[in-house]
Amino acid sequence: MVNKEFFTALDLLEREKKIPKEVFVETLENALSLAYKKQYGTAKAIEVVLMPEKNAFRINAYLTVVEEVEDKDTQISLEDAKLIDRKYKVGDRISEEVDSKEFGRIVAQNAKQVIMQKLRDVENSVTYEELSEKEDSLITCAVRRIDGRYVYVEIKKLEAVLAPSDQLPNDKFYVGERIKVYVKKIKQGTRGPMIQVSRTAPGFVRKLFELEVPEIKSGQVIIKGLVREPGYRTKMAVYSEDPNIDAVGACVGNRGLRVSNVVAELGGEKIEIIPWCDDILEFIARALSPAKVIMVEANDEERSARVIVKDDMLSLAIGKDGQNARLAARLTNWKIDVRPYSAVKNEINNDDETVSEDQSEAAEEPTEAAVGEGADGE
Repeated sequence: MVNKEFFTALDLLEREKKIPKEVFVETLENALSLAYKKQYGTAKAIEVVLMPEKNAFRINAYLTVVEEVEDKDTQISLEDAKLIDRKYKVGDRISEEVDSKEFGRIVAQNAKQVIMQKLRDVENSVTYEELSEKEDSLITCAVRRIDGRYVYVEIKKLEAVLAPSDQLPNDKFYVGERIKVYVKKIKQGTRGPMIQVSRTAPGFVRKLFELEVPEIKSGQVIIKGLVREPGYRTKMAVYSEDPNIDAVGACVGNRGLRVSNVVAELGGEKIEIIPWCDDILEFIARALSPAKVIMVEANDEERSARVIVKDDMLSLAIGKDGQNARLAARLTNWKIDVRPYSAVKNEINNDDETVSEDQSEAAEEPTEAAVGEGADGE
């Protein structure tokens, strides 16, 4: 069978779609085997022999010589094989060339459908392997279409959806626009790889800082924790083992340029960068920035802390609708109860007054022992 286009297609598949020729040949053999069964009622094993120097290939149907036949369509007993040629032994193959012209048009069409489906499966598998490396990464892609509140972007010629919950409150897109997205998850679906992207995940901010701050990319500065309420506020704790590196300063950048670029991408979302430390009391105090903390009392068993701040710092520590305290709790993984200094001072004063009253009453009321001593004296 001479077919130059066939070999050209093989080369294109291998070069452009990275599908090895061997995979295609195996698929072709399976498809032709099914076609052979439909044509002749038997499912002989099919072998495709490539002859690229002649731009041709040959199709062989063969039977394998075995001691005991389990599949009469693909096997032949040693006894029957020796009737054909006494030289045959177990493991040999008895083959005959199949004239492709004998295949009917319908059978050929069925074979083509099987091949095309297999090629789609292989192509999806190859694409999935390539894309799996993109998971947990930042990608710049083009907006392909917009359907209501759903935005569809193109990644590696595949469509990924940016759901409303994965968009920032101020995000506005138009078709053709190039935007940055964070690849949350890539999984294999029935119709190929499914890509989930987001602009609200904490990983989006983390990757933006990796892009802007070389020290984070190189590992000199480590992001120890990052929490956010998308579109409104982010708290990020950073640390460097190198005493010569200011972790916070590296993230902020000269004149705040680095953090400003991230804020611009996030549509004005407020970002607070705090230095991480392993002293949980100090870390909790820092996490409540920009409020100044007077004291932190911790309960290790319950992982809860009572934080005392000056009265004029209370609203700042708690934040609008409790946002600052809520993010601080998520960043530290501790329950945080913020109290004003005046309230704590009143509690202490009340406790002191209660103790004083108790002591006074105890002094005025004679004990049984004292009474007894008085009676004895009389």
